[in-house]
Amino acid sequence: MKQWRLAGQGAAALAGGMGIGRFAYTPILPLMHTQAGLSPRLGAALATANYTGYLAGALAAMVAPRLLHSRWALRLSLLSLAATLALMPLSRSGSLWLGLRLIAGIASALVFVIAVSAVLPRLHSHHVGWTFGGVGAGIALSGAVLVGGDWRTAWWITALLTIACTVPAWHLTGSPTLSTTARGTRSRDFTALLTSYTLEGIGYIIAGTFLVAAINETAAGPVGNGAWILVGIAAVPSTAAWARLNRRWSRSTLLLAALTLQAIGIALPTFMHGVAAALISAALFGATFLGVANLAIAIGTELRVPHAVAILTTGYSLGQIVGPLAVGPLLHNGYHQALLVSAGVVTLAAAAALLVRRPLRSLT
Repeated sequence: MKQWRLAGQGAAALAGGMGIGRFAYTPILPLMHTQAGLSPRLGAALATANYTGYLAGALAAMVAPRLLHSRWALRLSLLSLAATLALMPLSRSGSLWLGLRLIAGIASALVFVIAVSAVLPRLHSHHVGWTFGGVGAGIALSGAVLVGGDWRTAWWITALLTIACTVPAWHLTGSPTLSTTARGTRSRDFTALLTSYTLEGIGYIIAGTFLVAAINETAAGPVGNGAWILVGIAAVPSTAAWARLNRRWSRSTLLLAALTLQAIGIALPTFMHGVAAALISAALFGATFLGVANLAIAIGTELRVPHAVAILTTGYSLGQIVGPLAVGPLLHNGYHQALLVSAGVVTLAAAAALLVRRPLRSLT
């Protein structure tokens, strides 16, 4: 019972800090294009500002490890995140939006690192999987309530949902970090893992930011938003499913498989149009992006590298900054070229994952 309660607290934190507070921008982006006059370039800049903040938050956790065990750091991060979401509709100033998304990114990173550090040492892998599923639940919930409507109302709804998730996460706190040292092969494997996860940060965030807009270019009706809801629904059980597969295959093998499937899913809407392609793409993306994060962080933890979660999150964050900047010049031709770049980079991440040779399996 204690395992499930802790998993629920972690899932609530990740639902608010990541699934809603961070990823709700994806379904709101098309609304801001049509209703608030947001240009594609400014839309990409807002994404980059958020990812820059995410990097800053990850670096803060690495430089000040005490943050990982601070209940109040988690609480203030969730409340700050909700405040930035509520303030977005109060102005059409691009500068204000950039500042708010920057702060939101810092808060999201701290929520992620604190929550993951709190649950990883205490939970069995199956329960950790359901904790990561909180991100998917937040994505699905925000996508469902943001169907159509006004862009201002959408931001206010996300703020309220984030506050609602803060309540069950209020008493979550981190656990002491084990003293660890990485040597020899383990250090080389961690370097390969960090390279793969950084490339994943570049590739996945392009799709995570522009997937709805890309689908809306070729599919009629509210298919894009429906696809985003499916991303969240597929993500909820995905990490638990990958944990179950870990009983038969090593985490490094599963990481390679997840990255390969993700690359296929991202590329699919660029070659096939229509509802079926959009939904298959969404399902593959949702079923893999959290699985990749969970597997990579679990491998890093088992390699016993000091501050592995913060280091991997920092690399991931760097990738997320590079991603939107790299595809920004392509957006005047639509979003499909950006998805092709995304799929190519995720393929490179899979190639790097091949170098993570240790046959790591779950011990729980």
